[in-house]
Amino acid sequence: MPNQLVNEPSLYLKQHCNQPVDWYPWGEAAFSLAHKMDKPVLISIGYSACHWCNKMSAESFSDSYIASIMNRHFVCIKVDREERPDIDQTYLEAIHMFNQSAGWPLHAFCLPDGRPFWGGTYFPKEDNDHGIAPWPQVLMRISEHYKRKKEELIENAKNVVGNLIHSNNANSSNDERWNNHQLLDSVKLICESYDEKNGGFSPAPKFPSPMKIDFLMAIRESQTVKNSKSISEKIDHSVQNTLLKMARGGIQDHIEGGFFRYSVDAEWRLPHFEKMLYDNALLISTYSKAYQTFSHPLFKEVVSNTISWVLSNMKDSEGGYYSSVHSDTSDGEGEYYFVKYQSLIDLIGDKKGTQIANFFGITPDGNVREGKSLPLRSENLDIEPKEIIEARKVILSLRQEKVKPLLDTKKITAWNALLVRGFTDAARAFNRKDWLDLAWDLNEWMNNNLLLNDQNVISIFYSEHEKSERSYLDDYAIWAESLLNLSSISDWNYSNSSTLLIKRANQLTKLAINKFKDKQASGFFFQKDEVISPATVRKKFWYDNAIPSGNSSLLRVFSTLFYLTGENSYLEEFQNMMNGFFKFSLSAPHGIGHALSSISENAIGISTCQYNSIDMDEIIKMIAKFPYRPLYLKKESVEKNEKYSTLFVNEKELGKSLNPAELIKKIF
Repeated sequence: MPNQLVNEPSLYLKQHCNQPVDWYPWGEAAFSLAHKMDKPVLISIGYSACHWCNKMSAESFSDSYIASIMNRHFVCIKVDREERPDIDQTYLEAIHMFNQSAGWPLHAFCLPDGRPFWGGTYFPKEDNDHGIAPWPQVLMRISEHYKRKKEELIENAKNVVGNLIHSNNANSSNDERWNNHQLLDSVKLICESYDEKNGGFSPAPKFPSPMKIDFLMAIRESQTVKNSKSISEKIDHSVQNTLLKMARGGIQDHIEGGFFRYSVDAEWRLPHFEKMLYDNALLISTYSKAYQTFSHPLFKEVVSNTISWVLSNMKDSEGGYYSSVHSDTSDGEGEYYFVKYQSLIDLIGDKKGTQIANFFGITPDGNVREGKSLPLRSENLDIEPKEIIEARKVILSLRQEKVKPLLDTKKITAWNALLVRGFTDAARAFNRKDWLDLAWDLNEWMNNNLLLNDQNVISIFYSEHEKSERSYLDDYAIWAESLLNLSSISDWNYSNSSTLLIKRANQLTKLAINKFKDKQASGFFFQKDEVISPATVRKKFWYDNAIPSGNSSLLRVFSTLFYLTGENSYLEEFQNMMNGFFKFSLSAPHGIGHALSSISENAIGISTCQYNSIDMDEIIKMIAKFPYRPLYLKKESVEKNEKYSTLFVNEKELGKSLNPAELIKKIF
C-alpha cells in the first residue's frame, strides 16, 4: 500500500512511496502527528543518484520488520536534499555537532518540533564488523532513551539549536576588518593540505575541489604572488597536478565524458558512480580557466568531453538540463562502466584489443575489481590519436548492451545557472561561439521558465505543469553571478546583449536583498522566513558545499555590479559581506574558496574593454592566451580615429587608443 509520498513530484521520494515505512513528506502533517502522539521525528535525507542512499533503502526501508519498528516508534519524514537544500544543510550542520560523519543518507533524530538531538548517516541492516551499530539497534536505543530520559534529549536539542543560531553570525567586530594579506594566509593553509603524491587537498575519500582551485588560480594573477617564486610555483604545482590526476583517474568517465561525484580512494581511481550536473558545470569552468593558464592539451580534452556528455545525456530537448545520473543499476553499482578484458578482445581481436586495453589500463585481472576494469588514462599519452577515439566507440558499444543508469529529470535553477557559467568560461577559453550559444540558449530557457512574474525565482522545474515555487538564496545569487559572467562576452555573438543581462542580474540581486538579507547582521539567510524552518532555525550558510554558497556568490555579484553600475549601495554590500568572511578565512579557508576568489579578483581589478565590433574575434583570441581575469567586453560607439578605449577599475584610465595586442597586454 502506498505511503504519504505517493503524490510527491520528486523522483527520490517516489522511489520510497511503496515501501512499508509510513513516510511523510516534510510538512505540518508530520509534525502535528508527532506532537499528538509524543513520538520523536526521524528525518531521512538523500537524493536519487546516491549509492549509499539506495543501499540503505534496499536493505532496511524495504524490510517489513524494520519498517514496523520505524512506524511504531517514530514519525518518519523523507526529504530529497536536492529539492530541499535548506533542510539538508541545516541538519547536515547539526549532525557534525554530534561528532558524526555527515553525508548521505543523512538521518536526524528530532523532538516533535524538528529540533535534532542526535543523528548519523548510513547504518547497516546487520552488524558488519565495521564499528557501525545496526539500524534496528539504533532505532530501539533512541526510542527507549526518548521514553526514559526525554529531558536529556531536550537539553541536547536546545544546545544544538543554540549552536546553529550562533553559527549564523560572522563574528567580526568593528576592529576586525578584511585585510588582503589574509588571502596569502589562506593560500598557505590550503597548500599545506595538498597531497604531494596524488593531488587534491584531502585524504580519501576525495572530492573535486573546483572552488579551492579557482581561488588559487585567481590569486596567482596578483602581483604579490607573481613576484614570489616560491608561492607561485607551489600554486602552479598544486593546481596543475590535481587537475591532471583527476583527468587521468577513474573519477572521470573516459568513454562518455563527465565526472563522477567523488573517489573513494586517495588515487582518484575508484569512484562512487553518481554523476551530478553541478560537479560537471563547475569543472567545465575550472578546467577552462586552467587551460588558459597552463595550455595543457588534456585540459582542453576534458572540457570538450564533459560538454559532449552534458549535451548527450543531461539536456532536455525542450530546454534546461537534468540534475543527475544514478550510481546504481539493477546489475550493481558501477557495472555499467566496468569493462572486461576478454570482452574487448572478443569484440575486436587480440592486436587492437590489447592496444586499447593498454591505453585505458584494462587488465585481465581487473584494475578495480576481480576481472573488471574501469578505464583510466595513461600518463604518457595526453593527446590521443584517432584510433583511441574509435576505441571509445568500441567500449561504448559494450556498455550499450548493459542496463543504463537512471536519470533524475528535475531541473534545478542554481545548477543550471552554474552550467551557464561553465559554458561561458569554455567559450572564452577556447574561442567557441557555439559554446557561447549554449550558455545563451540555456539562460533564455531559464528566463522563460524559472522566473515567475519577474518577482520570484522557481527553484525546481519538474515539468511544464509541475514546478516548485519555493526558492532559495542560491537560486538568485548564482543565477545573477552567471548572468554577469555571460554579459562579459555576450556581445561577441549577440549585439548589445550585455546591457540586458546586467539589467537582469541587477533585478535578481535586488530581489535577493529584499527576500533574504539579515537586517541586523552581516550575511543573507538561505531561505525565506517560513512557518516550519528546519530545526526551528532560519539559517545562513557561509561555507561552500557541493556548490558555492549563496553568500559567496553574492560577494562577486556585489563587486561586479558596483563596478558596472556605479551604485554605491553595492560597494557597501560588498564590504559588509567581505568583513563577514573575516574569521572564516582565518579558521577555515578551505570552505570559502568561492568567496576568496571573488575577493582576490576584486583586489586585482576588474576591467572593461570598449571595442570596435569588427575586431571582436581578435580580442577574444587574445584573451584566451592569458590566464583568466575578470574582463567585460562592451560594444560602444567610439571616435572614428579611435578603435579601442579601455577603463581600469583601479587605474581609472579612459580613452587610450590601442590595438588588440597592446590592449590585452595592458589589461593582463
